[in-house]
Amino acid sequence: MQLTGAEIICECLIEQGVDTVFGYPGGAALNTYDALYKYSDKIRHILTAHEQGAAHAADGYARATGKVGVCITTSGPGATNTVTGIATANIDSIPMVIITGNVNVDLLGKDSFQEVDIVDIVKPITKGSCLVKKIEDLAPAIRSAFTLAMDGRKGPVLIDVPKDITAQTTEFTSLTPTEKESVEVKDENSISNAVELINNSRFPMIYAGGGIISANASEQLVEFAEKIDAPVCCSLMGLGCIPASHRLNMGNLGMHGGYETGMATEKCDLLIACGARFSDRVAGDPDKFGAQANIIHIDIDENEIDKNVKTSNHIIGDMADVLNILNDRVESQNHAEWLVQLENWKNEKKVPKDVREGYVAPQDILSALNEIKRDGDIIATDVGQHQMWVAQYSNIEQPRTLLTSGGMGTMGFGMGAAIGAQCSNPKKRVFLVTGDGSFHMNLNELVTLKSYNLPIVVLIMNNTVLGMVRQWQKLFYENRFSQTDPKRATDFVKLAQAFGVEGLRIEKTEQIKTVLEQAVSLNAPVVVDCRISPDTNVLPMIPPGKTVNEIVTEM
Repeated sequence: MQLTGAEIICECLIEQGVDTVFGYPGGAALNTYDALYKYSDKIRHILTAHEQGAAHAADGYARATGKVGVCITTSGPGATNTVTGIATANIDSIPMVIITGNVNVDLLGKDSFQEVDIVDIVKPITKGSCLVKKIEDLAPAIRSAFTLAMDGRKGPVLIDVPKDITAQTTEFTSLTPTEKESVEVKDENSISNAVELINNSRFPMIYAGGGIISANASEQLVEFAEKIDAPVCCSLMGLGCIPASHRLNMGNLGMHGGYETGMATEKCDLLIACGARFSDRVAGDPDKFGAQANIIHIDIDENEIDKNVKTSNHIIGDMADVLNILNDRVESQNHAEWLVQLENWKNEKKVPKDVREGYVAPQDILSALNEIKRDGDIIATDVGQHQMWVAQYSNIEQPRTLLTSGGMGTMGFGMGAAIGAQCSNPKKRVFLVTGDGSFHMNLNELVTLKSYNLPIVVLIMNNTVLGMVRQWQKLFYENRFSQTDPKRATDFVKLAQAFGVEGLRIEKTEQIKTVLEQAVSLNAPVVVDCRISPDTNVLPMIPPGKTVNEIVTEM
């Protein structure tokens, strides 16, 4: 059938199983938006307040579902406003397809109104980007983008479509997408060596990363951990791959992880890294990280092997496939004494709750949230102290229920991510835990919450300062608080009301549970201003480039 380029975009989205897209219209994308109007019974479009919010929402949708998130914008600033969202998705391996408009083909390269070379701009932060100059190439480009986004290590792909291409017509034939192929595990020696190392280990630990969740391999990971009776220490991106309540879950690993996870890294004789990349926030000093142990690295991306930490053995392949093979071949083990040792370390250096007079403790807020939320409910975060408190104190029982910017550390990510998650499944409850600094970045998206009546509960850990940076200034800059006490006077309750959103406030510990229950019961967007002390710190903390031997447990 003969279709316009804009109609082909919509048909290809439907062909790929897309039912929701996020975006913002503009001149170069008008034809596409006209087609979206015609296809509105099949494709739901969520209009955000800003294109960055749309990119984060597509990212949050992808994290919550495992499907490809889709963002559509116009040219020029519409395209460049997505760059932070694309970079955030790229470093965390989140599958996205971004479709941008551009000026007509004959105007390209002439500094035309709202023209920008977005294809070259995003090359370092995407798996691929292309400019479609012929309408015949449009459908193949979209199909290839979806395949590439999900193939191997997942990530974002951008397609730039000039306006005249969306207006032209050509013959279109629908195709059924081919099933994603697994990355075959080819090296038998690497499997055999891994099995031997695991069977001979007395003090094994599993370092679990976001690659487990990306590969939908959480069940295999739990089976593997139980079979070899090994503690599981999670990166920030790995939280949820094993239930928080599981006896083998040791919690967060790295700069703000527990003393026991740091000691496990120092004392294990075998460290099995599953879908993790040994980032500086986990490895600290890469030359000392697990230096006494044999290290097995399992990953789908060969480029990650020996990039940050040298390994003894590695296995390249789809995480679920590799773990299935290992589960069939390793021996059942018992490491009761090793697990008792970790529990002793956990009790050896407990961080006391930092209670400040006249404020509420973030731990108490998150403890109450644990009681209120259900296992399948989703927590999105921004970046800063509140993010680390969530990692330390929130009970994340299922994969894809913690949405957080790991590698990029993007302040302002959480609101868009929460929108994407809520749109992916209206039956789930979504909580955004943020800080006042991060919330100021993208608070304009409150208008999106109200426009679509998204029942997201926004918890602002409001300490009136830029808490994490200020904490570093305490530790490393002799309390020189340069630009971290902005003296903002924002009334978040009134602000919420100005957007037509309910605003609540928590100022005393005894108010916490009542206010949270009220917020959830409204079944509507709510902002809760939680007053915490500017001097409350995130502890424990291993300083950058250091080891657990230099852990800070009090300030």
